[in-house]
Parts: sequence; structure tokens; C-alpha cells
Amino acid sequence: MKEEDKIKAHVRTEYGQAAVQAKTGKPSCCGTGSLLEGDALDPITANLYGGEETCGLPAEAIRASFGCGNPTALATIQPGETVLDLGSGGGIDVFLSARRVGPNGKVYGLDMTDEMLALARENQQKAGVTNVEFLKGDIEQIPLPDNSVDVIISNCVINLSPDKDQVLKEAFRVLKAGGRLAISDIVIRGAMPEEIRQSLELWAGCVAGALEESTYRAKLEEAGFDEVSIEPTRIYAAEDAREFLRGAGLKLDEVVEAIDGKFMSGFIQAIKPIGTKSCCAPTCCS
Repeated sequence: MKEEDKIKAHVRTEYGQAAVQAKTGKPSCCGTGSLLEGDALDPITANLYGGEETCGLPAEAIRASFGCGNPTALATIQPGETVLDLGSGGGIDVFLSARRVGPNGKVYGLDMTDEMLALARENQQKAGVTNVEFLKGDIEQIPLPDNSVDVIISNCVINLSPDKDQVLKEAFRVLKAGGRLAISDIVIRGAMPEEIRQSLELWAGCVAGALEESTYRAKLEEAGFDEVSIEPTRIYAAEDAREFLRGAGLKLDEVVEAIDGKFMSGFIQAIKPIGTKSCCAPTCCS
């Protein structure tokens, strides 16, 4: 099996298990700890949503949130727009976006994991939300037409892909001209120890696959995006790193000091230039 396929299979398995666990407790995927309960949340996923946002949402949707930010709070989402959430998980960001776009808008949630899709659809029924649709698929091959989406959001998911260039190319394709990319993701500032990059467990934990800040900018620009910005929302100190690296089989004392302050959650924005046309989706071109 190719290394990229191994990574993807591992991520799918981990998040499938997390979806099942979310029905009874809070598992941690961003980080490598086992099931965490109560307030013992890892430093990446903790305290991302306010009570006024989660009010009225199913508990399972909240427990199945494994993001590193809150893109719906930062993104400009207007009534009547079409929004796509890449890696929608249990659906929390889809449901929050649905409130913003209103009854004349539409929100798509895309996920590759059957268990997460089943959980999201159950949560949709419980919440009584009608202007959303959950799609099965890979973020490297988005099952939507060219130029069909106003806003793309994502919450700590693009770092999980072993082919980020293809993800960004697809995001550019499905956005309308003038459409916005507004995502939360883990970003690195500076060099990272190779043992972290080589950890399969840390790929699923949102860490090993994270891009360095200048590389992220360059890849977005290469995909065609303009007005790229990366705003830090959380910067992780050595002790934070110790928490989300535990369980990965690393010599923590030798690693955490080397990455003190180098990992951050970032809010990443970019725009598809007006006048740009996308072609083509694999299913729409001759």
C-alpha cells in the first residue's frame, strides 16, 4: 500500500471510531490521547464554541467536533449563500452555517467516513435542519460542479490530507468567482522534528501533516487564490505540545522544547479572483 493510502486509511479508521465514541463521550482526535471526559480536553479542541452557538444543537454534534478553531464565527457568511464544509464530521459547523445562510441558502457537508456521515445525518434529524445536505466523498475529489459554492469552510481537516495541492485545486474549482475560502487549520512556524512527520498516529492527530506557514501561503497562491491571509488564533507552548503528543511513542522531553511556540491554530482566508473560470470536474469535461 502506498504511504498516502496508509495515511488516509488510518485517518478514516480513527475518525470512524471517534464518531462511534461521540455518542457516549468525548474522544480526542486532534491529539493522541484516548477518550477524554469532562473538562479534560486537549489544548487544540477545547473551548472553541460559545454556549449561545451550541444551544439547540444535539450533544452528539458537539462531542463529535474535533476542530482547532471556529471558522463559522470568523467567516463572512451571508443569507442565501451556498457553503461547503470540507470534512464536516458530526456536523456542528454545517449547522452553525445553516443558521447564517437562512432558508434561502444551502450548506453541504462533505466527509469520507461512513460513521461520521451517519452521525451527522442523525444530528440533522434531531436538530430539524432542512437546508443542509451531507455528501460522501474525498476532499481531494469534491462531488460538486464547477463554480457552485460561495464559501468553503473547514475545521482542522486539510492538514489530514496527504495531497493538499489537490485539495486546494478542488476547492478553487468549486468556488464561484469571488468566492471565499475561510478555514481553520493547524499551521507550523519553523522546522519540525522528523519523528513527528513520520508518526502515523500524529497524522490523525492533526499534527504530522500540518504545513509550514509560508508553504501554506504558496500552495494557496499556486492553486490560484488571491488575498491569502493566515491569522493565528491559538499558539501552542511546550506544555500544550506535551499534551497533544502524548501516546505517539515519542521521547517527549526531547521533542516538546524543539517545537515550543511553533504550532498554531490559524484562521486562513483566500479569495477566488473575479473573472476566473474553473474547469473542470472529472465528471463534467469531455
